[in-house]
Amino acid sequence: MVHKWTSLICTAFLLMLCITGLPLIFHDEIDRLSGETTQFGMPGVGSSGTTPGLLPLDEMMARALAARPGEVPLFMAFDNDQPSMTITTGPKPDAPGSQMTIQLFDRSTGKALGQEAEGEGVMHFLLQLHTDMFLGLPGMLFLGAMGVLFTVALVSGVVLYAPFMRKLGFGTLRVSRSTRLKWLDYHNLLGIVALAWMTVVGVTGVINTLEDPINKLWRSRELVAMTREYAGKGALPPSRYGSLDKAMAEARKALPGNNPQFIGFPGGKFSSSHHYAVFFQGDTPLTERLLTPALIDAETGAFTAARAMPWYNKSLSLSRPLHFGDYGGLPLKILWAMLDLFTTVILVTGLYLWLGKRRASPAAHVREVESGGVVVPAE
Repeated sequence: MVHKWTSLICTAFLLMLCITGLPLIFHDEIDRLSGETTQFGMPGVGSSGTTPGLLPLDEMMARALAARPGEVPLFMAFDNDQPSMTITTGPKPDAPGSQMTIQLFDRSTGKALGQEAEGEGVMHFLLQLHTDMFLGLPGMLFLGAMGVLFTVALVSGVVLYAPFMRKLGFGTLRVSRSTRLKWLDYHNLLGIVALAWMTVVGVTGVINTLEDPINKLWRSRELVAMTREYAGKGALPPSRYGSLDKAMAEARKALPGNNPQFIGFPGGKFSSSHHYAVFFQGDTPLTERLLTPALIDAETGAFTAARAMPWYNKSLSLSRPLHFGDYGGLPLKILWAMLDLFTTVILVTGLYLWLGKRRASPAAHVREVESGGVVVPAE
């Protein structure tokens, strides 16, 4: 009964997630093939480095603001593989995403390469559908609930499969029997083969849907504790922002051996109302997914605090790339895609078996149970 209803409730949404998730696994490769990525000078040199020839951060910011008069800086993000960087501006420090402008620059030349097409294109449509079904936080939390039901369905499916294994050898396909039994065996075999992957993707998907609550928890706890001495001070106006290059130098002193990923400006959701928040990533394949913020007084350039992210933020940071197989390059992505297809087949066969059983006679149902048919996914 548990397996039946948890499977039935989430199947349609899981099919949508499998279908939209497949092209998202190859997001980078699709962007390159479609010409949506730009090649930069000085290959192998990241925009966050101190390599001679890279223009100062203050100069890059001046160019961005000159192109958007009347706006204020919100984010500055870096690429550690090539000298590209993005600068996000908006009409006010707490501007919503719909009012933000993202400009792309080559830091080795200072050349503006246009604006990123935020919210446009097929890939963005698929990402939004996959993430929240265009419903914002309620949509994310709803899909998180579907992920929980999916995990319960996996566990209950294993419980049902255990006695079935005592009747037939692993991987047995009764292709000479009825069509229902053949598809039941395919469903069971693919389910066990992809079980670990489905569990990982399901759990990481649930964690990803909690992104907004997790970030809000970090701001209300960690960020408040790091900026306690500024509690009585008002918001710092953009006209009093100090040097970004000085702030970056102080942040590097506090967290040597790490690469800056982005800077959050005062008043935004990743900083206080008085600080540049320089987020650093590690220099190994694992730690580059984990961020550590260094807070720099945006007016004076003085170091305030640096603190590792709590466990719930680390879980979120690690779950994002694991969910899409973005850890081991193209071979892992291909494996992720194959397992995604397996899951799609499992969902479709489960629905087929359930619908077929509803049309079957009671006698046929008894024969199916006696032959091991108790493992139907939506039983």
